[in-house]
Amino acid sequence: MRQELWIGAAIVAIAVGVALADESTGVRTWWQLRQDVRVAEARVAELEARIESREAEAAALRSDPIALEHAIRADLGLARPGEIVVRGLSGTPRNP
Repeated sequence: MRQELWIGAAIVAIAVGVALADESTGVRTWWQLRQDVRVAEARVAELEARIESREAEAAALRSDPIALEHAIRADLGLARPGEIVVRGLSGTPRNP
């Protein structure tokens, strides 16, 4: 009985090896697709985190008039009387 188990395990191992080596079985394609899905899921998670961050930022802008004013002034390069707008190397307006 024990010898039969070893023979059965060897047959299964050989079958798996052949399936992995033979491109026509689709095992390699399946494995690559699993990798692609993992990469896509990681990208989705990253994008969902960015969306969550943007939604929090939008909520802060809706609820905080000072944050809204600051964001508008930064985006448009506006300044209050007496302030000086300093532009960075990227051309993005910054208020000191």
